[in-house]
Amino acid sequence: MTRKMNLAVGQLGPIQRADSRASVVERLCAMMHEAKGRGAEMIVFPEAALTSFFPRWYITDEEELDSYFEKEMPNPSIQPLFDLAARLGVGFNIGFGELTWEGGRKRRFNTSILVDRNGKVAGKYRKIHLPGHAEYEPDRPFQNLEKRYFEVGNLGFPVYEYEGHKVGMCICNDRRWPESWRVLGLNGAELVCMGYNTPITDPRTPQHSHLTSFHHLLSVQSGAYQNGMWVAAAAKAGTEEGWPLVGHSCIVAPTGEIVAMSNTVEDEVITATCDFDRISDIRDHIFNFRAHRQPQNYKIIAE
Repeated sequence: MTRKMNLAVGQLGPIQRADSRASVVERLCAMMHEAKGRGAEMIVFPEAALTSFFPRWYITDEEELDSYFEKEMPNPSIQPLFDLAARLGVGFNIGFGELTWEGGRKRRFNTSILVDRNGKVAGKYRKIHLPGHAEYEPDRPFQNLEKRYFEVGNLGFPVYEYEGHKVGMCICNDRRWPESWRVLGLNGAELVCMGYNTPITDPRTPQHSHLTSFHHLLSVQSGAYQNGMWVAAAAKAGTEEGWPLVGHSCIVAPTGEIVAMSNTVEDEVITATCDFDRISDIRDHIFNFRAHRQPQNYKIIAE
């Protein structure tokens, strides 16, 4: 008996600074309805899916900064999406800025959660590989102040039992680091959900602008293949506050093959049937960790 999941990715077009959370949630709900209509059991949404990507701005007012974060999840603004998930029987993965109090102090993380088909939170991940910089750099046309606004995630790379499958998460820049995929693979992930907000141009390396989509797909496809897992990657795409974000949301098989990919930079749903039995083709033969890994020779990567 095969193990399959009908999976959707909900790519978001741009969210402008003035757009309300309510308007964004309406868009997410519309994509969930479309995913359900295609028979999907789960839909993956992007990183920071409820607001414009605020780390591009230098924000000094604490109250303004806090307004981009979620203090609880779910909360009244996003509750309609949770309610719809339960009504339709469609689980989802979504990224957001998380504001929490831990250890007696305010903490901020770039966070992603899994929500099951009953509308209940089933897993959480906090972004580990934060790109960008911590101090304002006036020569940049836009900032990437993730290191200023977020702490490094403190949950590791957990894998959750989810609807009969083992599901993990990573976020945006995590995909560029092979260690992210390898730890998820070692933890048994069969599916990895990954949202991203990736500008087409990095002000420090404009000579790489034409390679942005190539590097994105290279990272996702190699992570899937080298660890024998399905990957669902959801973009925030299009021109957001004047700056273009790459699209190419995709679903990738354990062979590294792209089985579905977006062809716009707007709100778009893509779907594929993920056959989890295909994982054994890679894990039992090509990359059998137990039989072929030589961790005693890899110590330098962790020292």
